[in-house]
Amino acid sequence: MLARLRSDIQCILDRDPAARSTWEVITCYPGLHAIWLHRPAHWCWHHGLKWLGRFISHFARWFTGIEIHPGAKIGERVFFDHAMGVVVGETAEIGDGCTIYQGVTLGGTSLYKGTKRHPTLGKDVVVSAGAKVLGGFEVGDGAKIGSNAVVIKPVPAGATAVGIPARIIPSKEGQSADVTEPQPSRKFTAYGITQEDDPLSQAMRGLIDNASSQEHQIALLWQAIEKLSAANLQAKDCVPCDAAIKEQFEAGKLNELVGK
Repeated sequence: MLARLRSDIQCILDRDPAARSTWEVITCYPGLHAIWLHRPAHWCWHHGLKWLGRFISHFARWFTGIEIHPGAKIGERVFFDHAMGVVVGETAEIGDGCTIYQGVTLGGTSLYKGTKRHPTLGKDVVVSAGAKVLGGFEVGDGAKIGSNAVVIKPVPAGATAVGIPARIIPSKEGQSADVTEPQPSRKFTAYGITQEDDPLSQAMRGLIDNASSQEHQIALLWQAIEKLSAANLQAKDCVPCDAAIKEQFEAGKLNELVGK
């Protein structure tokens, strides 16, 4: 029991640079209080004391601003960072080492009782601020959910989901959201995503680079034609204009606009 409490505190010290001491974490972190209050509520829920479980959950919601249904399953080393306005549904499952930021909803889309209505998060998942994960599917180990994303389908392990509805970005080899991995390439990513994780920006950059490359090739062709035309006296009137020879596509400025 004490080992688990120490683990709860240590995971916050590891992931939040603002945490300065154990005493500060114990007294000033509502995410930790929500976890500690959820455990007796969960015990009551599964031992026939459902009203008491719901009442403890209701008190925890008032005290911390985090609403966790007593039926939800929460693993070890879970960190609710800031976490005001977080809602975790009855059949939701949160794996070990997950990080949940403020405004997150782990909700359901079904009204049928007794079914798996809420998502299951694997180990070391990061769900960023404002994200909504809706449905009884799985989010794989080490996956990342971007801020304000609306996820309505499964997310593979190690992948990143961003956008509305969320688009899935496959995992990069050697990268994960896991904070426990010692390799430098697998460091914890605060708020889940980086600037390179927007698939639309990646697509736009690819189109811009491709268009720039094509214009460069066309300019080279026109320059070759000009040289051949100049060498041929009979074709001296067919010299192309400078506008066709010079490159005018401003790939650098466009890439700056899409965040390269």
